[in-house]
Amino acid sequence: MKFSEIEYKRPNLQEIIEKFDHLIDLLNKAENIDEQDVLIKNINALRMEFQTNSTIASIKYSIDTNDKEFEDEQSFYDMNSPLFEGLVHKYYSAIVNSKFRKELEAKWGKQLFDVAEITLRTFSPEIIEELKKENELRTEYTKLLASAKVFFDGEEKNLQGLIPYMESTDREVRKAANEAKWNFFAENEEEFDRLYDDLVKLRDRMAKKLGYKNFVQMGYDRMGRTDYNAEMVKKFRDQVKETIVPIAMKLKQKQQKRLGLESFMYYDQQLDYKSGNAKPHGSPEWIVSCARNMYSELSPETNEFFNFMLENEMMDLVNKKGKDTGGYCTFIEKYKSPFIFSNFNGTMGDIEVLTHEAGHAFQAYSSRNFETPEYFFPTSEACEIHSMSMEFLTWPWMNCFFKDQTEKFKYSHLKGSVIFIPYGVTVDEFQTWVYENPEALPSERKQAWLEIEKKYMPYIKYDNNDFLERGGRWQQQRHIYMSPFYYIDYCLAQICAFQFWKKSIENRENALEDYLRLCKAGGSKSFLGLVETANLISPFEDGCLSSFMGVIDNWLENFDDTSVN
Repeated sequence: MKFSEIEYKRPNLQEIIEKFDHLIDLLNKAENIDEQDVLIKNINALRMEFQTNSTIASIKYSIDTNDKEFEDEQSFYDMNSPLFEGLVHKYYSAIVNSKFRKELEAKWGKQLFDVAEITLRTFSPEIIEELKKENELRTEYTKLLASAKVFFDGEEKNLQGLIPYMESTDREVRKAANEAKWNFFAENEEEFDRLYDDLVKLRDRMAKKLGYKNFVQMGYDRMGRTDYNAEMVKKFRDQVKETIVPIAMKLKQKQQKRLGLESFMYYDQQLDYKSGNAKPHGSPEWIVSCARNMYSELSPETNEFFNFMLENEMMDLVNKKGKDTGGYCTFIEKYKSPFIFSNFNGTMGDIEVLTHEAGHAFQAYSSRNFETPEYFFPTSEACEIHSMSMEFLTWPWMNCFFKDQTEKFKYSHLKGSVIFIPYGVTVDEFQTWVYENPEALPSERKQAWLEIEKKYMPYIKYDNNDFLERGGRWQQQRHIYMSPFYYIDYCLAQICAFQFWKKSIENRENALEDYLRLCKAGGSKSFLGLVETANLISPFEDGCLSSFMGVIDNWLENFDDTSVN
């Protein structure tokens, strides 16, 4: 079924509630495991029907946030998804308390019940109004970002459209593009502050209604984290400060020297070479044709997957007016199909986002035949292993996209992956501080950001940009508003992806086998269970970082950057 041919229909919520409640009643009264098994399948079919329509509406709205029809549909799901969540809560309660639980676990897997139990802690009918409001605020934030209309280089740009200028080899252009971007945030600072303040206080209120001390643990539970906690994450951040921050500092010093700059400012960070960053050598259509060839050669499984995506129009890749920012992969459950969304803008980020989101999509495609929706995707830190590792596993084909700039790309990609981790833990520590201090003023939050940022990224200098020097940089980070505590997932996954990078150098065939096995497992195991499935070392294990960071440091040190500058 091609995406353009999929019929969207707003679900009749009252009808769904009646059907769902009837099935739950039968499930609770069932006399044997076979009856419950059939009822679970019927409940899952009903869940997938609702979720499919919700996903289609969300995709169409993100493709064009000015589309009034799907803006209204997004509002419908903002208001009614919490009611549907309440139905799923009833289902989870029924299976967790089933007298046939042992037999159900044997059939459906223990992970389903672990997910159910942790989800039950994060929901109660008494927070439905707060959940509706949270959805509304998230949509307001998305709309505000997408509303950016910045006049630059003689025409109107959105935030994504400014990125090529922010990587310009002309320092004045880089600076002007960055200032134009941050002027948008400064002009809307009061609104960004209000939205976040409302979200923080709302989430804190929900957590306390549910019996949590604050939102921190509730946030972890909402992320489905069953086998690690905030204390383990804090120790991980400490490891990053000790092992990775010194390497990041060295890379930044090398970058400054390579660019020949006496001062190294925030607007210089995105440029790696005097001659310009690596760029793909063709149009979006050409990029897709290169990707098709790449995935046909990577493995039979990826060949089948990418042809499916193309034939069924399951990608919307190019930046345009009114489009939401960023990139994502989602899953249309009824059609067992992933969907990739991105904003190509002519930079090397186009290839990074394509391979990243294709990693997510390939995993969802590989595990699409699970019967329970909980297993289509794993928890997000495991999802990000698929995406970030795919970026590295496709390195042998980067010459197709970058031609004579391939080595520039590889260095920038690996260096950027290392540099990202200190930023990622900054976001995580900041969010922890925010939800431990929910009554803090917006100005106090910004001060906390500056202090944490200095700990992990001491090389950042804001060159008298008032908004950034007051600590506003984090307001561009969607995850902070939309998905609290998500961001550390990228860091944990990057540690796993680095291991795949090292494996692919040592034994590419084994690396690919481990990767395929990981993708096929979907969400049927917890994060650490999936790490074990892929023959990886846990990011929380002592010595994990030192097992590969030396190899990465050595590769970057030995790269002759003078030959490509």
